[in-house]
Amino acid sequence: MARHDQSDGSGRSDGRRSDSRRSGRGRPVEPARKTPASERSLTHSPYFQGPLYERMSEDLHLAGMAKRTHEGYLRAVRTLADFCQRTPDQISEDQLRKYFLHLKNDRQFASGSLRVAFSGIKFFYTRTCRRQWETLAHMKVPNAKTLPEVITSDQVHQIIDSCTTQRMAVYFWTVYSLGLRMQEGLHLEVGDIDAERGMVHVHRGKGAKDRYLPLPLSTLALLREFWKTHRHPRFLFPADGRNHRGVSCARGPSQATTPMSPTAVQGAMKQITAKLRFGKKVSTHTLRHSFATHLLEAGVSLRAIQQYLGHSSLQTTMVYLHLTETAAVDTRQVINTIFRRPR
Repeated sequence: MARHDQSDGSGRSDGRRSDSRRSGRGRPVEPARKTPASERSLTHSPYFQGPLYERMSEDLHLAGMAKRTHEGYLRAVRTLADFCQRTPDQISEDQLRKYFLHLKNDRQFASGSLRVAFSGIKFFYTRTCRRQWETLAHMKVPNAKTLPEVITSDQVHQIIDSCTTQRMAVYFWTVYSLGLRMQEGLHLEVGDIDAERGMVHVHRGKGAKDRYLPLPLSTLALLREFWKTHRHPRFLFPADGRNHRGVSCARGPSQATTPMSPTAVQGAMKQITAKLRFGKKVSTHTLRHSFATHLLEAGVSLRAIQQYLGHSSLQTTMVYLHLTETAAVDTRQVINTIFRRPR
């Protein structure tokens, strides 16, 4: 089934939609971009708005930043402006130093959060409002050497069995069985499923990279059964609206214009894991980590897992070697066999 050339619900086009306004060579002419209301609400501040805000937003688009990076960087500059209580173009380097120290020492930001704040602010002062500041040139944010949490196959099934709605159970199983990121799962479309070949086409994953994944028969069956409940011509997981009216096809196919929201997914996972009490922090992304770990334990090669996850570097995938005891057990058996002295 062919993909529909529509927006993905986040204000971005898939790049193949035609436009009635074209240049002399027949190429589409993009209309002037207006900042979406959702984006403005995320970063609204009396100290960071108007032309300066719009200019940074445009710079982020020109730099090809992903939607979440775009929002995170704008938010980083907004919080800096609120802290200093002045527009970011009026902030001094000394005030910037005090702000970073505040994040690090007073608020004790984790390295990941501190990195986002630093990267967003550095982008602003190197692209949008250029400053030659030593603080930005020499500040270092250490990489946290943390390992991701994983859960067992039985615990995954407990999560699925604890879902109170069919759509959430199917969504969580799909994300787990395909090793998807949350947004990749939410934006799956009917045309992405190639049942004949047993493959799924993931469009524009992290880093705008496409990839193909093997489709388990159990996942295909669940997706087909769930699709019958809404029959949306495009989305596999359409937004359901209030009181779940958008999902029921009693009055015809779902008329949703966007996929299911991340908030709904995160809220469901939080409620389920609070009830199950696994003793560790479990999120939707934990299912992706568990997918990779379970494949590795079953003997699937790191190279194949790298391709399934969409990692550019094998080094990124190698973190899962630390999450499984299988490799260590196999190594011990080989060592004991090789270095055994005859009696």
